[in-house]
Amino acid sequence: MPVVHTTSPIAPFWLPNGHFQSIYPALFRKIGDVPYQRERMVTPDQDFLDLDWAFSKGGKENEGGKQEGSERRKGAKGGRRCGEKSMPLVILSHGLEGNSTRQYILGMVRLLTRHGYDCLAWNYRSCSGEMNQQARFYHSGATDDLDLVVQHALAKGYTEINLMGFSLGGNLTLKYVGEQGTSIHPAIQKTVVFSVPMDLLACSRAIEKRENRVYLRRFLRTLKPKVELKGRHFPDRLDASQYQRVKTFYDFDHIFTAALHGFDSADDYYARSSAKYYVEHIAIPTLIVNALNDPLIPPESLPQQLIADLPNVWLELTTDGGHCGFRPAQMTDGAYWSERRALKFLREQPVY
Repeated sequence: MPVVHTTSPIAPFWLPNGHFQSIYPALFRKIGDVPYQRERMVTPDQDFLDLDWAFSKGGKENEGGKQEGSERRKGAKGGRRCGEKSMPLVILSHGLEGNSTRQYILGMVRLLTRHGYDCLAWNYRSCSGEMNQQARFYHSGATDDLDLVVQHALAKGYTEINLMGFSLGGNLTLKYVGEQGTSIHPAIQKTVVFSVPMDLLACSRAIEKRENRVYLRRFLRTLKPKVELKGRHFPDRLDASQYQRVKTFYDFDHIFTAALHGFDSADDYYARSSAKYYVEHIAIPTLIVNALNDPLIPPESLPQQLIADLPNVWLELTTDGGHCGFRPAQMTDGAYWSERRALKFLREQPVY
């Protein structure tokens, strides 16, 4: 579909560039009113995934913030238990070194559950607060775990499922939907992703830039203790002393990600995991939203011409918003621009 350019500014004047727009929500946005119910799912390889559920109250809010559907809401007091699957479900996949409590996940879950959607925010292996049990971690192309989550939701009886991803989770989600192609389960209706690094090599190199080193150091600092713990438990699979050689994401992916997950090298991992190589096979309505001032994703790394020729995929490029930011100048009920945009896409009928 034609690439859409949203030229109207999103961010307030006091967040003047992509760095401020990315960092401010991560540091200062606090959301404490999302009641998760955690479920631990055992994987076929005897590992686990921690799933955080949030259930719709049964109605939808009008623009004034009041909820409609009082009879249904009354019956749903305290949240619905697994087994009541009349509501559509949104499965949310977080970003690198994130989890289900990141502000961009919580904000989205809060808005969606207020408008009639159940939400399942799953935590990747090693990201839920407890180290996973196998040698493997997670990575940008690990769609086998996303498929386990989808199949788990289908087994619970959901008949309408939408997929949503942010940053690394956006790439993962697009790759999954592309891999499924026309064979995708009919219950999976739509896909919405934000701030997606569709070209992993280009984005790995972009974070090495001087102005992005603050992000690089932060991510590598959180990955180091995980590598050390894995090295103690699986010394035959991982030599944690090699972390001293890690100066960039490329180094980390070449030394650790590739070796642990069956890739020949970082280049092989990027080539086999980047969503840009799968997007042309997507067969369901899919919205990709990236900000042109995203400091971590070069606009030229997005396959704009390819997407422009695809029948089921929309690429919306906003002038601002940063990376997983999208804090609007005017707030409505605490919702960010990205959350309103996702809700609108989920509700509307696709126009081909």
